[in-house]
Amino acid sequence: MTFQRATLKAPVQFEGLGLHGGEPVRVRVSPGSEGIRFRYAGEVVAARPENVTDTTRSTKLGPVGTVEHMMSAFAGLEITDADVELDAPEMPGMDGSATEYVRAFVEVGFEPLGEVEAQSLFARVFHKEEGIEIAISKGDGHWQYLYDTGMRWPQQQLFETEDLIGTYRSEIAPSRTFALAEEIPQIIQYGLGKGLDESSALILGIEGYKNEPRFPDEPARHKLLDLMGDLYLAGVPLRLLNVVAARSGHRANVMAAAKLAAFMSGEGS
Repeated sequence: MTFQRATLKAPVQFEGLGLHGGEPVRVRVSPGSEGIRFRYAGEVVAARPENVTDTTRSTKLGPVGTVEHMMSAFAGLEITDADVELDAPEMPGMDGSATEYVRAFVEVGFEPLGEVEAQSLFARVFHKEEGIEIAISKGDGHWQYLYDTGMRWPQQQLFETEDLIGTYRSEIAPSRTFALAEEIPQIIQYGLGKGLDESSALILGIEGYKNEPRFPDEPARHKLLDLMGDLYLAGVPLRLLNVVAARSGHRANVMAAAKLAAFMSGEGS
């Protein structure tokens, strides 16, 4: 299969508080030509599954935490090459979604880097464990995510799109990170979520949302946003895949990305 490589036309800068740690951080995203790379404190890490060092409530690449929202923006805008440099070890929380990244990237525009030939996905890629499923196949951008809380509200939310890239900017990127109300004391105890507030994080009470959602099914959309960012670590344009996922988090997403990368390199079976 053939796909178009692209980078940004000019650098973009962001400032904010680290999503979990709350430390002030400045991020500069520059045009690149060697894939997507993150740089902090002199260490350069390629955005690849094998470089993930933690998946506890976020995805960490080498020393850089919470990369999934920016990776999702890269995926949804089909940016294949960029250099991301930080002056602190975690990406900012911004508004809890990917939309601020998307807006800034679209504003500066994109620079084509030529076409590249990649091996087509010749078989389905599955990641299954108890209660979790991710199925990936060659396709045309038909994606589906099932968010499931069992008997607890909202029980099940299913978000589906038949045109992942076409709907990304308006239907997926604005969806924010979220938490169950009963988890908040533990989140605070472990020093997480310090870069978020009630405008940038959706709170799910036991009978409904505690603050105003952007979409009725915002949690399902955000889980798909995260899934996009994590699977893009495999380096495969997401418009060329069909994906069905249920109840997955960052750990399972990254494991599926590793399997996908192995298949694409001819090492999978």
